[in-house]
Amino acid sequence: MKVLVLGGGVIGVTSAWYLARAGHEVTVLDRQPGPALETSFANAGQISPGYASPWAAPGIPVKAIKWTFMKYSPLLIRPRLDPAFLRFGLSMLRNCAAGPYEVNKSRMVPIAEYSRDLLRALRAETGISYDERAQGTLQLFRTQKLLDGAGKDVAVLRDLGVPHELLDVEGCVRAEPALARVRGKFVGGLRLPEDETGDCFKFTNALRDLAEARGVSFRYGVGIDAIRAEGDRIAAVETAAGALSAEAYVVALGSYAPLLLRPLGIDLPVYPVKGYSLTVPILDPAGAPVSTVMDEMHKVAITRLGDRIRVGGMAELAGYDTRLNPRRRPTLEHVVKDLFPAGGLARSGTFWTGLRPMTPDGPPVIGRAGFANLWLNTGHGTLGWTMSCGSGRVLADLMTGLTPEIDARPLDITRYASASPRA
Repeated sequence: MKVLVLGGGVIGVTSAWYLARAGHEVTVLDRQPGPALETSFANAGQISPGYASPWAAPGIPVKAIKWTFMKYSPLLIRPRLDPAFLRFGLSMLRNCAAGPYEVNKSRMVPIAEYSRDLLRALRAETGISYDERAQGTLQLFRTQKLLDGAGKDVAVLRDLGVPHELLDVEGCVRAEPALARVRGKFVGGLRLPEDETGDCFKFTNALRDLAEARGVSFRYGVGIDAIRAEGDRIAAVETAAGALSAEAYVVALGSYAPLLLRPLGIDLPVYPVKGYSLTVPILDPAGAPVSTVMDEMHKVAITRLGDRIRVGGMAELAGYDTRLNPRRRPTLEHVVKDLFPAGGLARSGTFWTGLRPMTPDGPPVIGRAGFANLWLNTGHGTLGWTMSCGSGRVLADLMTGLTPEIDARPLDITRYASASPRA
């Protein structure tokens, strides 16, 4: 089957890889001059199945108000008269309850764990390299209240059989020795020993090369203007290079997917949530993190990537504004200097921003949408890197007529009752 994949980030490239492995003829289109140059370029570097949790959680509305008054706030909301923003916000609020949270997390963890396992298999099969480490994630709690609040996550992890460790201060230091220098700044942690780290940009470029060797065609610098439907099928994609047609179409455009789908009558509840990162050269390896440390108070991850520290996180709801906001940099600098003061010189770090495609409930959207030959792979939020291989494989299985190895039904767009008139 001839397939057009729209989007050349980590989700689009992994989709292309698994589709090619399944025997399909695949072409990937992207407006950028190369792969992974938008959201996949400089993310936090975490592959964290155990940390796969919805942002819509009990207590978040109250926390959001408190965050507004923090000096180093993890959240910035710029209210706007945008129907998509208002629908996203109201839907997210409805999911901020214990029942929906547990359901949504139980949908996110399986695809994230499956993805990690496939990534390990891909490494063994191909030898792909991307500054990878497999030394776990440490969620660090600065206050006893935050530590006590981890109980709901621990319960879900236990129910799903995800390995985890609740640690006191000394346990955190054993996991991340550089924290010994700041042991008075936290009270404990939750360690997820099977989580991994790696450079998503390096991975996506390396997998692109492997996919090309399998016959996948990549066309860069091609702006995608519209999708043209005829009856119950997609007939072509209108691009800057003209109309391009295939037998099946995959929309892997992250935050931009709803804009392309809306004229087709498909209301995909994905909204851009702006994140930031800082990439700092390591000066003292002994003073840098071993793997990933997640500062729960500031919602910032600090990850070791080869000879660099990647500091990433925060959430800014500002629509499709991709400009760097200099007021967000001090939070990243503060967190890395506060926890790893000897690791690197924060002020010399490279500052970056990208738009995360968030769903209001948390899980991504993977599967057929509205038309017989239209498929979605988007809405991964902060977990696109974590869920990429699993999402690509699930999609390829569905498109090939195979039953995925995990239950993909809860990830379908039909979980949103009004998402598509054809669903």
